[in-house]
Amino acid sequence: MSGDRPFLGVLLMLAFCVLAPLGDAVAKLLGGIVALGILLLVRFVMQALILLPLVLLNGQKLTLPRDLLIWTLMRTGLHILGIGLMFTALRYLPLADALAIAFVMPFIMLLLGHFAMGEEVGMPRMMACLVGFIGTLLVIQPNFVEVGYPALLPLGVALVFALFMMLTRKVARDIDPIRLQAISGVQATVMLVPLLLLFPDARGTGAFDFAPSTLWLLLALGVIGTSAHLFMTWSLRFAPASTLAPMQYLEIPFGTAIGWMIFSDLPNGLAAIGICITVGAGLYIIMREQQLSRRPQDATAAQ
Repeated sequence: MSGDRPFLGVLLMLAFCVLAPLGDAVAKLLGGIVALGILLLVRFVMQALILLPLVLLNGQKLTLPRDLLIWTLMRTGLHILGIGLMFTALRYLPLADALAIAFVMPFIMLLLGHFAMGEEVGMPRMMACLVGFIGTLLVIQPNFVEVGYPALLPLGVALVFALFMMLTRKVARDIDPIRLQAISGVQATVMLVPLLLLFPDARGTGAFDFAPSTLWLLLALGVIGTSAHLFMTWSLRFAPASTLAPMQYLEIPFGTAIGWMIFSDLPNGLAAIGICITVGAGLYIIMREQQLSRRPQDATAAQ
């Protein structure tokens, strides 16, 4: 496309790949101090506060037709659940391991597309899914021995975000991405506030009585999380998804480096092998998707 600026798109996606695991690291730091409900509320309140002015300045509205409203509410519910599962997993697992297990999501999306939506998936991609799952099991195994069932939480994250991405595909054709994220922030806030009022355990004792350093970390959690997704959204405006998709796996090495610098955590030998297998299988699926998407274009050009 004439409007593409691939280098800028790559830089923006690179910023996302750094900020996303950094936001997870902040959530891990806060996990032992702040109740999960407060973490989620702050995350989505900040998303609404940052994005609402952008939407209003563009003259856009938050109101939606009834059918789109239902789909966006379901999407927001999945978003809350997915982030909640990830924040919980980070209380038990090293950052790099949690990210690597959650990166089973592309394989789940491929299988959901095949079995739930009737999309054609050839044997090579099916085999890549199997190899990716094996790599994920290698990452889970040492963590399961150490912490037990919480090691499976990132699998829940992957499943929830696979469904979240399918709903995002459905509504993104009719709603501008920034407007969609602003609406999601407002919807999540409206959902979470009554839940925290009804269930005190979800907000913890002394829910808003924090040290200044904790308040700064909470602010950083919301700003980093929202900024990361803005950078990802903007990157897709300047570069094709086929160029940017493989870059998302950079989250794992960045997450490993951040986890080592902040928590002195590094994957053990078996987990490191599993991470490499998972990344390799995921990159193969992406390249295979790119090849298949180019075939109709090549056939059209040859006519």
